[in-house]
Amino acid sequence: MGSLSVCLNQPSKFLCFSPCPQLWCRNWNWKSNKRSLTCFSSQKKIGFMDQILDYIEGGPKLRKWYGAPELLPKDGSLSEEDMSSEEDEVRDAVLVTDGDNEIGQMIILSLIIKRTRIKALVKDKRVAMEAFGTYVEVAAMKPIAGDARDRSLLKKALSGVRAVICPNEGFISNLESWKGLQHVILLSQLSVYRGSSGIQTIVTANARKQAEQDESLVMASGIPYTIIRTGLLINAPGGNQNFNFKEGCASQGKLSKEDAAFICVEALEAVPQKGLIFEVVNGEDKVMDWKEWFATLIDKSEV
Repeated sequence: MGSLSVCLNQPSKFLCFSPCPQLWCRNWNWKSNKRSLTCFSSQKKIGFMDQILDYIEGGPKLRKWYGAPELLPKDGSLSEEDMSSEEDEVRDAVLVTDGDNEIGQMIILSLIIKRTRIKALVKDKRVAMEAFGTYVEVAAMKPIAGDARDRSLLKKALSGVRAVICPNEGFISNLESWKGLQHVILLSQLSVYRGSSGIQTIVTANARKQAEQDESLVMASGIPYTIIRTGLLINAPGGNQNFNFKEGCASQGKLSKEDAAFICVEALEAVPQKGLIFEVVNGEDKVMDWKEWFATLIDKSEV
């Protein structure tokens, strides 16, 4: 079998499979959580998520090639040992607080490519296991209002976690302890809710209240945080669009969900001393080096 090449510069170009005349593309329906197999030529350009899914489902041989960690238990669930809370525990995992959310799933796929140890909160563990296999440690939260309210399980799920990525509002208020966390990343549409008018003001009232509460709790936590205030999140291809980071842009602009997921992952290793808040929509500015971009933004925010 030929070699694989990996490209990490853009979310639409994570993996480039070159040696085989034909490959199978797994088309993912995020809403129905179903896949279908489609045969395509190696000359045909495939989407970002399809390329990642090809990698995820490539089997044990790919895991060995990429130096991935040992497989989790066959059901992918959190074992008692994994969920223990020792003072000297190694914190190397990233918790995605909503593995059912479309952006949350994109974040998980991106983290798999980066060989990150991942934990995820989901409503249906079986569906999550069909999607991600043993690459993700999943905790099934009770499907009740507010979702992550099984506090005992939530506490165990946070064991060994260094960073939390929240792809939507509603999770932060369930955190009883921030102990041990090193970075919290919150994707917020607060600017969109504040900029709404007419009937939309009523429709988004609860979401706005939740977003305001989440942001306030994160800022008061004492944990380094990154709040990414996006424009209206839309289903559009990501990776080839530019951005606008000007203050006030999020209340009127739009952002691809793929780009939102990508920025969350890029923000993971850019840990501010205290906190970082910025707005982003698709626009005209091109970011050539996200590590440098975040470093510059953090320096400006801490002056």
